[in-house]
Amino acid sequence: MLKSTLIALSDSDFARYAVTRTPLRGMSRRFVPGEGAEDLAAAVRAANQEGMSATGNYLGESVKTEGAARQAAEVYLDVMDRIAAEGLDANVSLKFTQLGQAISEPFLAQNLAPILERSRRDDVFIRFDMESSAYTQRTLDAFEKLWSDGWRNIGVVLQAYLHRTAGDVARMNALGARVRLCKGAYDEPASIAYKDMEGVRANFVRLMRELVDGGVYPGIATHDERMIEATLEHVTRNGIKPDRFEFQMLFGVRRDLQQQLVRDGWKLRVYVPFGEQWYPYLMRRLAERPANLFFLAGSVVRESPLGFLLGGRDRSTRKV
Repeated sequence: MLKSTLIALSDSDFARYAVTRTPLRGMSRRFVPGEGAEDLAAAVRAANQEGMSATGNYLGESVKTEGAARQAAEVYLDVMDRIAAEGLDANVSLKFTQLGQAISEPFLAQNLAPILERSRRDDVFIRFDMESSAYTQRTLDAFEKLWSDGWRNIGVVLQAYLHRTAGDVARMNALGARVRLCKGAYDEPASIAYKDMEGVRANFVRLMRELVDGGVYPGIATHDERMIEATLEHVTRNGIKPDRFEFQMLFGVRRDLQQQLVRDGWKLRVYVPFGEQWYPYLMRRLAERPANLFFLAGSVVRESPLGFLLGGRDRSTRKV
């Protein structure tokens, strides 16, 4: 019921107006700082000042027209220029479908080429996001084609809830490609994905160990304190230094935990989404996993003085 309501709200003109044209927009800025590249740059500067690196993501996917795909490419070129000009500690994250994969593979290659060239010129790393299982193999095929063509300033995202991901981790480790590991949030069938959280967590820990032991600077993307603690236990027990991997978290989520990890000497990257599509993005992300609605609300409470008064946990992390 909640999931269907959130999906309906993502397409509701009235709900969009209520959020985008009223003070409620201020609340959403906690998680999506704005529509323009200047909003992204401001958020990245703030993260850098706190000792965190960042990833900029221009919202959008499954683009069906060449004009929209080219416009997305222009935004990424602007973002990379800003990163280079300001000396920001940031990279970019994009989806192949946002750049035209659904139109044709030749168009995708043409549209992506200037972004790859700019990333090499400006030394800005590109991460290719993962989408639903319908695109998993297509994403990895496109990524490996770029790798075989000699591009090395690129990485990919893998999702721990998919049964196939152990094989994908082994393949990326063998290539020497950088991986961001996340749990995954799409509604996938039990035939291809773990449906219970304990199963997802157990697989996440197995894959995390494979990546930090044999991968190239993996990103461990989670807000789950159990997964963070499991990572810290593993790297500490095996003498893995902080410069071998990084934690990654969403902009605005568990800022208290982000700051604590940095204070304790661990590397942390903040994933910062921006763009005109922030409203449907936010609502659909919540719809994909309605528990996120309560998680985000709880994140705010835990960071507030009220959360402390209500008996919030001690969230200190193991130091280097």
